[in-house]
Amino acid sequence: MTYQEIIDRLPYSQPFHFVDELQHVDSDGVEGSYCFHPDLHFYQGHFKENPVTPGVILTECCAQIGLVCLGIHLLGHEGLDDGLKSLQVAFSSSEMEFLLPVFPGETVRVISKKEYFRFNKLKCSVQMFNAKEELVCKGILAGMFKMVEHGS
Repeated sequence: MTYQEIIDRLPYSQPFHFVDELQHVDSDGVEGSYCFHPDLHFYQGHFKENPVTPGVILTECCAQIGLVCLGIHLLGHEGLDDGLKSLQVAFSSSEMEFLLPVFPGETVRVISKKEYFRFNKLKCSVQMFNAKEELVCKGILAGMFKMVEHGS
């Protein structure tokens, strides 16, 4: 499965799609990026004079790149490739530490390393970096994946 095919299989759409590009994916981890465009709706009210990206959105970006993209890659052989099944995702836990703000217009890079994947539960350690290669946030994320037959 190509990187673009993984992105195309994400169960998200705008304005809640936080993956622009994948730079690397293998069975042990993933690396991808996203640009937080200044016109995103949440910047309008998240601090009047100095908008920053909310931590929950940074967590979601880490989850979409670091957990869901990796999960799609790991499950790719189980029916997603032939279009017979779709993916359902349940975010089950997160523990994040926020170190630096992300401002409108910034591009971030997420690196995720698989801790384990068993019984369709994936747990990863994630790190997000800004364009200056400074660590923005880090943490542990986990989620459950379920393959569903189309028409079920």
